Amino acid sequence: MFHRSGSDHPNLFGLPPGVDFARKALAGLEARLPGSSPEALARVTIFVNTRRMQRRMRQIYDDGPPRLLPRIKLITDLSFNAASGGLAAPAPPLRRQLELTQLISALLDKEPKFAPRAALFDLASSLAELMQEMEGEGVGPEVLRALDVSDSSGHWQRTLDFLSIAGHYLDNAEEAPSREARQRLSVIRLIASWEQTPPADPIIVAGSTGSRGTTVLLLEAVARLPNGAVILPGFDFDMPAPAWTVLDQALTSEDHPQFRFARLCERLNMLPGDVQDWANCAPARPARNALISLSLRPAPVTDQWLADGPSLGDLTEATKGLTLIEAPGPREEAEAIALQLRVALDNGQTAALITPDRMLTRRVAAALDRWQIIPDDSAGLPLALTPPGRFLRHVATLFDRPLTPGPLLALLKHPLCHADVDRGQHVLFSHELELFMRRNGRPRPGPDDIERFVQKTGKDDAVRVAWGQWLVGCLAQTAEQTSARQSLSAHVERHLQLAEALSSGEAKPAAAALWAEAAGRKALIATQELRRHADIGAPLSPLEYSALFDGILAMHEVRDRDKGHPHVLIWGTLEARVQGADLVILGGLNDGIWPQTPKADPWLNRQMRAQAGLLLPERRVGLSAHDYMQAVAGAQVCLSRTIRSEDAPTVPSRWLNRLTNLMEGLPDQNGPKALADMRKAGQDWLDGAAALSAVQNPVAPAGRPSPRPPAEARPKQLSVTQIERLLSDPYTIYAQKILRLRALDPLHLEADARLRGTVLHKVFERFICEAKLSTPEADRATLLAIAAQVLEQECPWPVVQRLWLAQIGRAAGWFIASEAQRQLRAKPHMFEQTGSCAMDGLDFTLTAKADRIDMAEDGSAVLYDYKTGALPSKQKQIQHAKQLLIEAAIVEQGGFAQIGAQRVSDARYIGLGSDMREMPAPLADQPPELIWAELRALVQLWQDPARGYTARRDKQDKFASDYDHLSRFGEWDVSDPPAPEDLS
Repeated sequence: MFHRSGSDHPNLFGLPPGVDFARKALAGLEARLPGSSPEALARVTIFVNTRRMQRRMRQIYDDGPPRLLPRIKLITDLSFNAASGGLAAPAPPLRRQLELTQLISALLDKEPKFAPRAALFDLASSLAELMQEMEGEGVGPEVLRALDVSDSSGHWQRTLDFLSIAGHYLDNAEEAPSREARQRLSVIRLIASWEQTPPADPIIVAGSTGSRGTTVLLLEAVARLPNGAVILPGFDFDMPAPAWTVLDQALTSEDHPQFRFARLCERLNMLPGDVQDWANCAPARPARNALISLSLRPAPVTDQWLADGPSLGDLTEATKGLTLIEAPGPREEAEAIALQLRVALDNGQTAALITPDRMLTRRVAAALDRWQIIPDDSAGLPLALTPPGRFLRHVATLFDRPLTPGPLLALLKHPLCHADVDRGQHVLFSHELELFMRRNGRPRPGPDDIERFVQKTGKDDAVRVAWGQWLVGCLAQTAEQTSARQSLSAHVERHLQLAEALSSGEAKPAAAALWAEAAGRKALIATQELRRHADIGAPLSPLEYSALFDGILAMHEVRDRDKGHPHVLIWGTLEARVQGADLVILGGLNDGIWPQTPKADPWLNRQMRAQAGLLLPERRVGLSAHDYMQAVAGAQVCLSRTIRSEDAPTVPSRWLNRLTNLMEGLPDQNGPKALADMRKAGQDWLDGAAALSAVQNPVAPAGRPSPRPPAEARPKQLSVTQIERLLSDPYTIYAQKILRLRALDPLHLEADARLRGTVLHKVFERFICEAKLSTPEADRATLLAIAAQVLEQECPWPVVQRLWLAQIGRAAGWFIASEAQRQLRAKPHMFEQTGSCAMDGLDFTLTAKADRIDMAEDGSAVLYDYKTGALPSKQKQIQHAKQLLIEAAIVEQGGFAQIGAQRVSDARYIGLGSDMREMPAPLADQPPELIWAELRALVQLWQDPARGYTARRDKQDKFASDYDHLSRFGEWDVSDPPAPEDLS
């Protein structure tokens, strides 16, 4: 039925790139059944390699006319045919992976340098893939044992030793086969039955490239059947025989798009030239097929380009309908692609973006949202990135590390937290809890912090109290942080129980929202499968379980088939093989993206794979090249890439590089002109996208603000530190004291300079108050003991505690010795005391907080201020760092009620950082009465309504202000003149 007249070759056919494969495959079948009885078509069985191809063929028949249909099956359905009787059911893949975690866990205990334990599940997954590949390729464990690694590192010998441990899975494949093993056993049995009794009805395998060993066995057997036929997709009928002959070595040729076809022809003892055209149909662009075929010739290619290039003719015909976008960056590429998709939709066309770059597809989807267009994305969204996936991952991390405010609030604000009842009230309480934690929280919040929050914000509010009890109950489940290993079943139950409790709130039944909709249902399936097979997993620590759970979610994707627009499509490279579109865009054509860089194999290197007869990393490159070859052959095609990624220049895809180099080298065929036209068409799309994103009505940048509020609105009280800020950045005082805006405290307490200063102040204050200076050794021990206590209370980071304690230890000797001298001059009297002094006639009060005031025997005061940073020089104190000078003026004005008005005999900064010395304040040059007079003049100056609060007045002040965003700093700089504005 399928034999060509006068030929005894196996029935191997092909369809060229650029044709609608599914439609032409069915058309060729019907052309071979002319005048047959109506049931002839129903006797045909067609095996395809993807469910998408199966649906496409069925849709073509559904479009009419009415007739009996062939049986369209998946190749994987052969695992369950009659020949498979007696074979054990395939083992669930997840169960096999979890079994392997036990073996790998033992390996990592024995060889901890092999890999981190957090990679346990990833290693199990990659090992499971290797074993499946070995079963699919018919490679037994004895092949691995025979590998020669004498010239390799010891790592590979250890790897082989471990692989031999897992060899019993391969030795006993028939007892508990994987899906690949069962598929191979079923195909072998089926082929044996065909050899005894060839099927009378036609059997066709359509669309498979033969990339797997089991599939190759099937293709070979079907092609040899009298009523069998194999239809190869994207077969290159333009490649001459000499080029086919060099595709004989996997190590050098497996990355070529036609390598698998050459290998199949070799197995069938036929030449590629004997492959027949199944439907005798012309591709969409025959000239382009010839151009692409020549550009992809196996190396060496330069001489072939020179010899065969002139035969291509005028390349303007080959590149008709071909566009090349070379975008400056990822954003521009995505916007240009989105614009093309939108224009195609307006023209009534179906447009498809084909790319393996998931980041690009998300950018394009975001750009399409400008027109409220949701593309039909065949890949869907990874389960880990869906709301249920993110929520479950958040909950898993609660057990593997101490709880901090950020993760807690991220979890509470998640839309699936407390989603089953009173969600609005929960959101309100969560926001209030955030403010409470910013002002009063600790680095490690716990149930007691939640109870304090409820007591301070509404202990009589029954709803708030119930909410607090619910949250305390949830946090109590994570209170015991441990790194000890537990069974996987225990981890799963504890994890899911807490997730449902957090999601449901006080509602019953629990977690209705968590498991709702498509993403929730997929998450429920994934977690139920994990729960079902958890008994076989290795004991894990919480951190290892969190990594394993991330790996479980990464195995699933969620797709809403009814959500996307039917004419704006995003396909992966596999989906694109079986479908066509009016406009095809090949995006992300950069090396490392398309083709993707092969993943590192932790088990076998490239040479070992070649020795074992396993697939090489180049196989994926070859499959990607075949996908490219098919997709670029459409009638209207756009090739797209970025010149730069976010951080570096990119390298064009090797196929695009070959195409452009070939065209540049054929001036007699108008190659450079055709390439320039392609680039111009791409630049037009980039320009159009840029025009869409351009600001239509630009807003002039803000000027340097200098607001001038009325006198009655100006502050009546400032502290010493605020006076210094008034001199350097008056706008900060305007925002703080007049607008009454306060920056939120940081959510995460950090070991910054501010905390370090607070801790050191407390340490030395306690030492001075509690210690009785005796011997240096005893005083040092007392100081370090006090420091350890304060650090334990104020600094929750063990590493930082030890660092700061060591710094205090280095300063201890100098401080104790200098403290003895200080106490000879005066005795400590007050610590951390606040004083204030009103200015007569100005309706203004100045406040200060003194670190330390000592009293001398003559009744005078001595002021000290502790500094953990650089000490201000004399000149700097005279110019603007006047903190001690102002405090001295307040003391002499009687601002500290505990001591009354006293003469200040001395004032000094005490360095507690790297600069361990005392720096005196220049009281002789800047006496307190002069400072007080200057302060009165300054206050009078700022009470003038004509004086503006200019932003960043001191050009030398490099410190960022909490109010820079309010002043729109960046739209102006410190060299711009201020723009005064009167405020009523």
